[in-house]
Amino acid sequence: MLVAAAVCPCPPLLVPEVAAGAAPELDIARAACTDALGVLAASRPDRLVLVGPADSAGPEVYPRGARGTFRGFGVDLDVYLGADSGDVDGTELPYGPAVGAWLLARTGGWTDVPVDGIGVGDALSAERCAALGRDIAARSGRTALLVLGDASACRTLKAPGYLDERAAPFDAEVGRALGAADPAALAALDVVLARELKVSGRAPWQVLAGAAEGADLAGELLYEDAPYGVGYVAAAWS
Repeated sequence: MLVAAAVCPCPPLLVPEVAAGAAPELDIARAACTDALGVLAASRPDRLVLVGPADSAGPEVYPRGARGTFRGFGVDLDVYLGADSGDVDGTELPYGPAVGAWLLARTGGWTDVPVDGIGVGDALSAERCAALGRDIAARSGRTALLVLGDASACRTLKAPGYLDERAAPFDAEVGRALGAADPAALAALDVVLARELKVSGRAPWQVLAGAAEGADLAGELLYEDAPYGVGYVAAAWS
């Protein structure tokens, strides 16, 4: 049974050591992620599942202790999913889930809760994402989700995907759906359009949509902005 979900953006720049001098620009986003994870903790879950963007279609499985690293950004920083450096699984996390592992370590208190992760990519269909979410929610006990992903990367001329006039309306609908805890709207997101707009969160959000089917959850939009031409959204469902 799904009892809560936290939705967070996952750019490596969210990690202050990676952002370096630009770190203060995302302080509000970091605070919103902390608030969202607080909602997860308050739900007292029996298990936590991280769902984030993968490099392949997936689903990729990330067990507790999977390692993420930011050394590729010149930062001597490793994180471990739901664990500390003394309990390492050996599985490598992509950057998105690694940011999620960093968020969990930053907020603390998750080493005593069973944590694992799943990665899904933009080639995974909406139907398969929803089915995966339903399978997660059907497991015994109280389940919470940490759902990671960014909205469009086409909001401005300097954005990674350049300016696309379709990006702002797409992101606005994502923000509305996440703020309203509207699984049907998330499930209806256009897979092709999301890929064209370089949206990394579409598949993880549609896993959330499947997991939340039949659940009576209320949503709160905690953050929505595009500071680097990329849409970042944070929300909490409980």
